[in-house]
Amino acid sequence: MRANREPDSRHRVVVVGGGMAGTRLAQQLAATAAEGGVEVTVIGEEPHPAYNRVLLAEVLAGRYAPDVIALPAPAAARRLGGVRAVRIDRDPGEVVCDDGRRVPYDSLVLATGSNPVLPPLRGLFGPHGHELPDGVHAFRTMDDCLALAAAVRPGVRAVVIGGGLLGVSAARALAQRGAQVVLAHQGEHLMERQLDAGASEVLRRHVETLGVEVHTECRVRGLRTRPPEGGGSTADGGGKAVGGSAVSAVSAVELADGYALEADLVVLACGVRPRVGLARAAGLEVARGVVVDDELRTSDPRVFAIGDCAEHDGVLYGLAGPAQDQADMLARVLGHRAAHGHETGPRYKGSRTLTRLTLAAAHRPLGLAPLDLAAFGETTPAPGDDVVHLADATRNAYRKVVVRGDRLVGGILLGDLGSVGALARTWEGDEPLPSAPLLHLLTNDGGS
Repeated sequence: MRANREPDSRHRVVVVGGGMAGTRLAQQLAATAAEGGVEVTVIGEEPHPAYNRVLLAEVLAGRYAPDVIALPAPAAARRLGGVRAVRIDRDPGEVVCDDGRRVPYDSLVLATGSNPVLPPLRGLFGPHGHELPDGVHAFRTMDDCLALAAAVRPGVRAVVIGGGLLGVSAARALAQRGAQVVLAHQGEHLMERQLDAGASEVLRRHVETLGVEVHTECRVRGLRTRPPEGGGSTADGGGKAVGGSAVSAVSAVELADGYALEADLVVLACGVRPRVGLARAAGLEVARGVVVDDELRTSDPRVFAIGDCAEHDGVLYGLAGPAQDQADMLARVLGHRAAHGHETGPRYKGSRTLTRLTLAAAHRPLGLAPLDLAAFGETTPAPGDDVVHLADATRNAYRKVVVRGDRLVGGILLGDLGSVGALARTWEGDEPLPSAPLLHLLTNDGGS
């Protein structure tokens, strides 16, 4: 199938990536597609229907079935599931897939997302190269989640490496399934990208109450493995078969001080890295991510990028909210182009990021209430900023907001978050604060 097209045919938009960003874009283009303005094709590497990646921990915890977090299928879009894009031919304008298919485009959108970071640990890969030891899992995709869910059982010893948002979520989910969980984090405190030390201490106490043993300032040096059962020639009961031999199974996580944590399961939650290989091979400008302008265009005006793989104005967001913002904006940009050609249209000016997390136990030990967490904006004050800070250890509550002039510029809230809605709306809208005392911002009604 070549890129030649009839003069009166629809504008062909091809989206590489069937995750949250790509699916959102296809959904937003549905009206334009239904009117005959565009033809949308989504190429998704995962065989599963698109799903809400933010809720994977809830699937792992057993709270939701996989189909519960599925996203609505985009109307009027063709989806190629279980198909991987392997090359972009910018002239004549085609995406080459691993099944030999060539998909022509007028506009190409890269929504390739990100890959989990695999830390440089001794023993992470065996002599055959690229297969993780049995029992070692990343936690990024539905397949990762389902493999972990199949492996976890009450009493299994699990070590989660990485105490960011994903690691904390995974540790809580495994504990909810009855695993004995150790969370090993190299940083000084949990979720340091979103929380200050005080808020992190509240989070740590809550996570420990859920049954997770937490170690911070804890560097992992390597993994210890054992041969699979059966002498290493098969994968029966012990390891995964690779090229006729079996993969060793993890037995412990070795720390920098030489101490070893026994482990049947290891979860790697060490961050993510944008998937930019396809863009780089096509000769597009790549820094940390695929560089895009205010129309979300790459260095090729026919190619766009959104979501985790996109770098706008030097910022890589790596969060669901900005990915949806970018998908919505690009739908407007492409709709405008379909109607008006290349004249100036909508512009993307960046996103305001808000992180939310709820940590609850299945049986709430001693009546423990869930811990709600929200963090947004600039949480480290600059000279001249005002800070309003309330902490109540007896109620497991922590609240801090940063005010600059008459504007709310950031906040960290843990506990009963009755005020987060009003505060977030004020921050997202960049609205002047009410004239009430600043302390009133942290009351349960959010100052309303």
